[in-house]
Amino acid sequence: MMSPFELVFAVYGLLLGLAFAEVLGGFSRTVKLKRGSKPVRVGWMTPLLGLLVMLDLTSFWLLAWDAREQISANYITLIGVLAMVGVYYLAATLIFPDAPEEWPDFDDWYDKQNRLVIGGLLAANVASWIGGIVLDEVHPLPEVPATAGADTMTLIYLISGLTIIGLFIALLRVDGRKWNVALLAMTCALLLVSGVVEPWVV
Repeated sequence: MMSPFELVFAVYGLLLGLAFAEVLGGFSRTVKLKRGSKPVRVGWMTPLLGLLVMLDLTSFWLLAWDAREQISANYITLIGVLAMVGVYYLAATLIFPDAPEEWPDFDDWYDKQNRLVIGGLLAANVASWIGGIVLDEVHPLPEVPATAGADTMTLIYLISGLTIIGLFIALLRVDGRKWNVALLAMTCALLLVSGVVEPWVV
C-alpha cells in the first residue's frame, strides 16, 4: 500500500528529475558545441547558474524527505508541490539556450534570462520556507533530544539560508558581470554549507 508521502513524492520526484535533466542536457549541449567546429564563448555566469539550480534542487529534494512524516496526500498538497517544483522546472529550462549555436556569447543569453531564473528560485525558496512552517504547525513532529553542537548547526543553517535569500535578491538587482559571477559563486558555496549542516538542525 502506497503511503501519502510516496504518492506525493512520485509527482515531486518526476518533476525534479526532469528539471535536473534539463540542466544536465544544457551542459551536455554546451560541451559538444564548445568542442565543435564553431566554438562559442561560454563564460562563467551560465555554468554557475546551472550549478546553482542543481544545488538548490538537491536541497529542495532533501527538504521533502525531511518532511516525509508531515506530508498528507490531498489535492492542496499536490497543487502546492506542482507549483513549487513547476517553478524549478521552468527555471531549469531557461538556463541554457535551446539552440546554443545561435548564441556565440552565452553571457548575452544570461543577461536576458537570469532574472527569470533567479526570481523563480527566490519564489520557490520562500514558498518552501513558508510550507515548512505550515507543516510544523499543522503536523508537528515529536521533539527529539538535541545532540552536541546542534544549536550551532541550526544557527549556521538559519544564517546561511537567510543569506542565500539576500543573495538571490542582490542577483536580481546587480548588472555588472563580475558582480554576477561573485554572487553566483557565493550562493553556490552557501548552498553547500546549508546542505552539509542540515542533518544536524534541530
